Amino acid sequence: MPKRSGAILAALLLAASTATLALAQTTEDARAISEDIFGSSVPPDEAFGAFQRGYYLTALSLALPRAEKGDGAAQTLIGEIYSKGLGVAENVARASSWYALASKNGDMMGTFELALLYQDGRGVTKSREKAAELFKKAAEAGYMPAKYNLAMLYIEGVYVEPNMTRAAELLKEAANSGMPEAQYDYGVLLMEGAGAAPNPKAGAEQIGLAADQGLPAAQVEYATLLYLGRGVDKNLEEAVKWYRKAAVGGNAVAQNRYAKLLAVGEGVDLDLEEAAMWRALAKRQGLNDATLDKLLVSIPAEDLAKAENRARYWPGEPPTATADAGEAAKAP
Repeated sequence: MPKRSGAILAALLLAASTATLALAQTTEDARAISEDIFGSSVPPDEAFGAFQRGYYLTALSLALPRAEKGDGAAQTLIGEIYSKGLGVAENVARASSWYALASKNGDMMGTFELALLYQDGRGVTKSREKAAELFKKAAEAGYMPAKYNLAMLYIEGVYVEPNMTRAAELLKEAANSGMPEAQYDYGVLLMEGAGAAPNPKAGAEQIGLAADQGLPAAQVEYATLLYLGRGVDKNLEEAVKWYRKAAVGGNAVAQNRYAKLLAVGEGVDLDLEEAAMWRALAKRQGLNDATLDKLLVSIPAEDLAKAENRARYWPGEPPTATADAGEAAKAP
């Protein structure tokens, strides 16, 4: 089992001796957070409550005694603190040790987090095979993020046997739990008839659910389905709305497509300056489009300069002439 850091322990002892009242208040706050989430009928998890409130050292001090007694949830909480460097120096290797203990003691979030470390080679020797094994363990215990990641491995078919049917089953379970990434990917499988019978209507519905939850890729895809009338009734105005929403969220594809619609006035008032601004934002992310460039070839040079200046300051607004004069007046 990982040993306590001497510096951390000293800090905790010092805090206990000099700030007893503050710690008591923090513990009360932690208990309140725990009860808000789990209800008063469930014994309060004060360590979790402190973590949620941002009192990371308090959470660590409350979790350590439980972790040393084999409490998997407390061990995972400590792993989170060290893996992200929350109130302590980041130490992914130490985090992996705590996650491994948590997994051994049946905590599936710990198992999942350990799988992610093996997948990326952070704090442990990279092993996609080990990651797949751990994802399976957590998925079989019902942990939805693990089901999603395992589904991706079945689609990839490198570290587990490729199995699109099993991937679709796992994605459906994760989608039904409300996970937007799973809703989006399951919707795509249904649209394409991969691993499940083709069902464009159900697929569009799943993608729409993910879009509603703010997943940019789903918003772009849903906009395209609305534009084409695939799986949903064709609705140009709604398509524009979703492209714009994703564009405002910073998605380069959405910025490019919204710019095209503005450049030709399709589903939205024609506005070459606005189109040029969104084109500039998409280009800033490396997305160039010769077709869009041709649509904007007639924009006046003054409007183009204005659009590119707006993009430079986006999402804020460029300084006004009055503001510029004020700054100039302050200059020595």
